[in-house]
Amino acid sequence: MATTAKLLEDSLLVIWNDRNADNRLKAMQEIYAPDIHFYESNTGEAIVGHTAINELIAKLQTEWAIEFQFELNKPSQINHATQIVSWNLGPKGATPIATGMDVAFIDNDLIKSLYLFLDIK
Repeated sequence: MATTAKLLEDSLLVIWNDRNADNRLKAMQEIYAPDIHFYESNTGEAIVGHTAINELIAKLQTEWAIEFQFELNKPSQINHATQIVSWNLGPKGATPIATGMDVAFIDNDLIKSLYLFLDIK
């Protein structure tokens, strides 16, 4: 089991900030389990696997200005096999367009499932 919350930080800062699909897929192999389940909302179905998550990220990035980046609100935390991180999304140094928290469950040193909690403004 990972002893730091670096996996979840890398999920956000390395994968979700990268606008290159090939780079994201390569990073996913080191951070996400092959059958990762990503839950974007409580009402939606899980998005499963690297390819499906990569396609979602590409779609979302087309809706964001090029300068939008995820940044951590505070250091991530870990409790056994569960990691959490709070984040902002928007241009650096400006008021974020979105904030939220990700919760990840780790298995065999990879993120097995990832849950998004989006702050509604």
